[in-house]
Amino acid sequence: MRHSIRQAKAKAAEKSQKRDHPILRGVVAFFFAMTLLAGGYGVVVHPETPLPRGWNPVQPLRIDDAITPLTPWKLSRASEDPALCLAVLDGYASFTPMSDMMISDQCHIQDRVSLSAVGQAKMAEVETRCAIALRMAMWEHHSLQPAAQRIMGSSVQAINQIGSYNCRAIRTIAGSSTSMSTHATAEAIDISGFQFANGERISLIRDWDGNTAQAQFLRAARDGACSFFKLTLSPEYNRLHADHFHLQSRGWGLCR
Repeated sequence: MRHSIRQAKAKAAEKSQKRDHPILRGVVAFFFAMTLLAGGYGVVVHPETPLPRGWNPVQPLRIDDAITPLTPWKLSRASEDPALCLAVLDGYASFTPMSDMMISDQCHIQDRVSLSAVGQAKMAEVETRCAIALRMAMWEHHSLQPAAQRIMGSSVQAINQIGSYNCRAIRTIAGSSTSMSTHATAEAIDISGFQFANGERISLIRDWDGNTAQAQFLRAARDGACSFFKLTLSPEYNRLHADHFHLQSRGWGLCR
């Protein structure tokens, strides 16, 4: 009997993982949106529609909307539209829009903002793309703060970042590659740790290993980032990431 229960749980977990695949989520969101647009457009656009915002494909992303199958599509849409990105961030982050910075074809920051806080969490000021700021805000609101309360019994007061823009090639275990890093266009940000409202501080380099509350929070933070960034790398990826999360606004869903 116990063996059968374990098998059932394993199959359920496998099905859940398949349902959570980012490509599958996108397909589900697309067909859901098409169904609504084809069969219920009047209901969707009506000013007094009973459809919640998160489920309404004609309503743009709002950071405090409930997460639905449409969220990845809405987030991608907002990330790719500079004006919409800034509008969605307004009220949910401390940032200043800046003019684009063009150093070369390989090194530049388009849709540049100076970011100093997302939600309740402060950050050392960093220049990055609006898409990164938006995904940080979604991560903070929907993943970091709930995990912090659940695991640490406190809220995240600060996110420690160690850079976004850096005009350099990709670093590998074997050395630098010939391809440019996403940091060269500020389409990535590196996160090294967190500070909590109760005064506790944790860092990846010190607290990743083991089964402590700190390690559990860091893994929950990594797993949550995978829902909002298109590529997430942690200490489990390789030793170059032993001290930070690498979070990208473009990629194919790698979560390590």
